[in-house]
Amino acid sequence: MSAARESRSLRDAAAVDRLGPGRYAAEISDDYTVVGRPNGGYLQCLLVNAALAAASDEGSAHVHTTAITTSYVTAPNVGPTELLTTVRRVGRSASFVHVVLVQDAAVTSESLVTLGTLADDATVRYLHPKIPELAPLDECVRRTVVEEIELTGVVDFRLDPTCAKWLDGERSDLAEVKGWLRLNDGVGAWDAGTLLFASDGLPPATFPLGSSGWVPTLQLTSYVHQIPVGEWLRARQWCVVITDGVVEERCEIFDARDQLVATSSQLAMVRFPTRDGQ
Repeated sequence: MSAARESRSLRDAAAVDRLGPGRYAAEISDDYTVVGRPNGGYLQCLLVNAALAAASDEGSAHVHTTAITTSYVTAPNVGPTELLTTVRRVGRSASFVHVVLVQDAAVTSESLVTLGTLADDATVRYLHPKIPELAPLDECVRRTVVEEIELTGVVDFRLDPTCAKWLDGERSDLAEVKGWLRLNDGVGAWDAGTLLFASDGLPPATFPLGSSGWVPTLQLTSYVHQIPVGEWLRARQWCVVITDGVVEERCEIFDARDQLVATSSQLAMVRFPTRDGQ
């Protein structure tokens, strides 16, 4: 691994090195973990970098990921890992790559990645989601760095006070978290690639209901709609349904222009300390 991997930068932490046709090496960083386990959005950044490299090797001119669906078979450990790629198709408008993340000869995650090229000056013809109403930055609750949640050291969370009472142990009837996000990794600016980390960057929306800290993702689908502008992102995440210990969450992310730049949907397991939340 190169010396750059010592950096806290998300771009460096998600970099891959070519080993051979369809094979790439990476180093999973502990800066992007929660209780020792890599964040799902961070793993998507690793997976898409391998997909972009593999597609480029086969002649693709696409430079962005527009969609990725990832199944998390088991949580990988911090340290060396290998990514195996299969280019399904290199097309004019889109390319498709299957990527498997392998560690100790076992598959830990696998993704189907859609590649394209996003315009710097995209024209939005229709937009249904509304921009989340957030308190100003200085009135939001800043989530402090938590030792066992390493990623709190590389992303600045500012949660809207209306959905941050769970931090003080209060419960709510609304399964929603919303707030501001800024990269605090030494580089700072968001781009189309790092939006994948942001799509899984908010605390679980089950926390206001009183769930435990154990909310492992089973599957995450992320879409990138536009190249983001600005230092801060405005994000809202909410629960659609919780059934038999499984939650479906949705997330919408807007940039400094109030443009919808990314969305995501995920299935995760969830636990509650009492049967009241089941």
